[in-house]
Amino acid sequence: MTSIARALELRRLIAENTTLGMLRKEHLPIIAAVLGTHLGGPGERIATDELHERLDADLEDLRDHLSLGSGNGKSYCDEWRNAGILIRRPASAARGETYELSAAGFDALRILDQLHEPQSTLTESRLMTLATTLHTLAIDTDPDQTRRLEALERQRDAIDTQIARIRSGDIDVIDAARATERVTEVLLQAQNLPADFARVRTRFEELNHELRSSLLNSDNSVGSVLDDVFRGVDLIDSSDEGRTFAAFSALIRDPERSAAFDADVAAILDRDFAASLTPDTRRALRHLMRTMKQGNREVNQSLTEFARGLRRYVRSQDFQRDRELRRLLQDALGAAAESRGSVKPYARIGVDLDLTSMQLRSVGAIVPHDPSDFEVSATLDDAISGETDFARLAEIARETEIDFTELAGHVNHALEHGKPVTVAEILTAHPATQGVASVIGLLSLAAIQGEVTDDQDELRWRGRDGVERRANVMRHLFSKEVIA
Repeated sequence: MTSIARALELRRLIAENTTLGMLRKEHLPIIAAVLGTHLGGPGERIATDELHERLDADLEDLRDHLSLGSGNGKSYCDEWRNAGILIRRPASAARGETYELSAAGFDALRILDQLHEPQSTLTESRLMTLATTLHTLAIDTDPDQTRRLEALERQRDAIDTQIARIRSGDIDVIDAARATERVTEVLLQAQNLPADFARVRTRFEELNHELRSSLLNSDNSVGSVLDDVFRGVDLIDSSDEGRTFAAFSALIRDPERSAAFDADVAAILDRDFAASLTPDTRRALRHLMRTMKQGNREVNQSLTEFARGLRRYVRSQDFQRDRELRRLLQDALGAAAESRGSVKPYARIGVDLDLTSMQLRSVGAIVPHDPSDFEVSATLDDAISGETDFARLAEIARETEIDFTELAGHVNHALEHGKPVTVAEILTAHPATQGVASVIGLLSLAAIQGEVTDDQDELRWRGRDGVERRANVMRHLFSKEVIA
């Protein structure tokens, strides 16, 4: 590659790479400090509102020491999200959204840590790791049976020699400096894990998007993607990234290897040289397996959600609706392209379309608040006290609120036979006393404390006006006692 081609390639990399973009930020110390503190851990996620509040508190303290603009936590998060440093996703456990660091953000933090505390690039442990890996690779890829046997026999002889030396009392224990160096090398390799997990998860999201796009772009309803999904083949799981992660996940979830790993860590921390390690180093080494398991669990959960969502997207026939919508949009764009030479963009065509976005208005149209408009001129007299009709209060409450206590009693009564019951069966045994409100209440209880299946049921009830109504909904099932 010529110097010109290399220079142009690097110029494009500098312009497009998110990690380098973060390192060029004006307020890099602030970005790295606050994001590293709140989101620097593997799989760390924070609700959007909570992160905004934390940043507001940090910015209030930082403005006493650094030159900052007038932005608040939300504006900074929006800026970092647009720059690709933060990722905003829907929360899986509750309503709302969460923030997490992108792979580029983890890479930038790791670069800063290495610059702040540089490590020796030429260490004995690193050279030993390279030599051992190359030697193992040479043996494993050798097709010659004789050479492989000779290599294994040499390893056996070396192990036998070492066993004989130890039995004779000649034990060679490495010194504290070399042991500390090897621990540091292990932790340096582990620093890449958060970025690797974030990168794999992002790639799974891209695969999920590509598969959904292929469903919409394919005109053949029996295309390969659709067939594979209906046959239960997980396209995401069978991708290159999916297979690689599955192999890593199998190693992490192996109880025998995990127990051996934890035992080795505990043995190392009990050695004499471990007393000279810093508390952060000891903590990182002790939590290394937990960090890998946590990252593995996060990515595995995302992979499962994507695979289930893809199958649900196909089986629910939603892709056909989206495909038809895409076809209509393409037809409209094609018609607009054909008519652009004869019809002006602002020409009236006799159709009014209500915009879904916010309408902009002049500041002069705002009416100031006048407190005098709300002054009460007449004197308020004390109301005459009277007796309370609790039956009437209960009736008013039932008109405005769903009686979940009554519905829970109906569900638990229907479960006395020991068999699961559906909402349709409960409505048959116990008519909806509050009309559609009772139906909504039962569906809400089932969604939270019951189970929703892909089958459908027909619900029948009589409204408050006495008219019988019905609706087809997904089957909502109760299998255990519910609490109102």
